[in-house]
Amino acid sequence: MALGDPRPKADARPERSAADRVLALLGAFDDAHRSLTLTALARRAGLPLATAHRFAGKLTDWGALERGADGRYEIGLRLWEIAVLARRGVGLRQAALPFMEDLYEATHENVQLAVRDGLETVYIELISGRSAVGVRTRVGARWPLHATGVGLALLAYAPPSVVAQVCAAPLRRFTERTIGDPALLRSVLADVRASGVAVSERQITMDAVSVAAPVRGPNGQAVAALSVVVPVREGRAALLAPAVRVAAQGIARSLPAH
Repeated sequence: MALGDPRPKADARPERSAADRVLALLGAFDDAHRSLTLTALARRAGLPLATAHRFAGKLTDWGALERGADGRYEIGLRLWEIAVLARRGVGLRQAALPFMEDLYEATHENVQLAVRDGLETVYIELISGRSAVGVRTRVGARWPLHATGVGLALLAYAPPSVVAQVCAAPLRRFTERTIGDPALLRSVLADVRASGVAVSERQITMDAVSVAAPVRGPNGQAVAALSVVVPVREGRAALLAPAVRVAAQGIARSLPAH
């Protein structure tokens, strides 16, 4: 290349588009980073400070971000208004809530609704009891499919290619009881398909067991999964299985047609 040639070198990194920068800023927030200074926001987004400041200002003006009196940024309500328009969220929640409320009244334990997004479980609704066993989930939280009750229910009825991807990847362990062997996972998924119920005992915390069932669509695949989480010491998993399965079937019948 001649001296002064304005063309970029072959190995120069392409400039990130405006959309990439916006997504990087929004992606900088997670459950452990709900409030960020501008410096931290720029660092986590991989952007220069001046660029982060300019785009954060635009996002704040639009309502996607909010800036507190201390100067820290948080996710704004405008994003929530957009997110609730997601078909897989609103339609499912509306159909599921009556059944979830019935399960809660019968158990006074945590009742959860989740969907699959790629190789992860995403929780879209949760009813918690004040005296219920503690859980590490929240609306919007993501967990690996192999470790939770709803995740196993979703994975059991997922396309074979999804099961293959999960089994090929490292299976993250949360407790000594978390499934870490792909062969064991496939066996558990076969049991779920045979019984229509997934049980995740002490896989996330050592004091809880999740009883889940798939909400199956017309093609047989799970469009969502419903669960009740109860203390292990009470030994109620087997007793709750029929109620959870019936509730999931009720949700499936109540889903709006598309």
